Amino acid sequence: MGKVGVYGSSFDPVTNVHLWTASTIAHRAKLDKVIFLPCANGRIDKQMKTSNEHRWQMLKLAIGGNPIFEVSDYEINERAGTSKQYTWYTMEYFKSRFPKDEVYFIMGADLLEDIDNQELPVHLRWKFREKLIANHKFIVMARDGIDMLKIISKSPLLRNYDDGNTFHLIDKGLSMEISSTYIRDEFAMGGEPRYLLPDQCYQYIVENKLYQKSSNS
Repeated sequence: MGKVGVYGSSFDPVTNVHLWTASTIAHRAKLDKVIFLPCANGRIDKQMKTSNEHRWQMLKLAIGGNPIFEVSDYEINERAGTSKQYTWYTMEYFKSRFPKDEVYFIMGADLLEDIDNQELPVHLRWKFREKLIANHKFIVMARDGIDMLKIISKSPLLRNYDDGNTFHLIDKGLSMEISSTYIRDEFAMGGEPRYLLPDQCYQYIVENKLYQKSSNS
């Protein structure tokens, strides 16, 4: 039996910290594969700044040469525009794709905080959260100022599945932050964020004139 991590994000654009984080998690959690899962344009909870195609191409450039990294178009092609735009369906898909492996959803502690938060606006609440937690496994990355154990203990849903197997908490050495927003802002202002993302992706952005103030990409 192998171990597979599903790493979803907008990757708008993918950064060196995305890659470093995925590599560190693979090492710490002993994963055999990390699947980068770019989310689709049109989601109500995220506003993309460039197209699915551009983000897909940048991810392919970024992960080339690493045999344990893979990029999946499940959300941007197979699930885009359907009613199944929830993590539950995503994890069911990957669980069926890797039936003999343990499949983990990789997320930050901020998402752990939201997953059972019913005070969020209705459109931002996690759908099928009970089934999701009951039937799947999670690797949770620390975020500054967020106490993951406290979040789990305060939530009846989360603590009832805190059996030492459902949640793999990684709380050391993942505090490095380079946001995609920062990189986009640097490009928009004519800055030089070259060494914050893979060189092939930097060149791709320059050649395709992405994230410029006048760009509607």
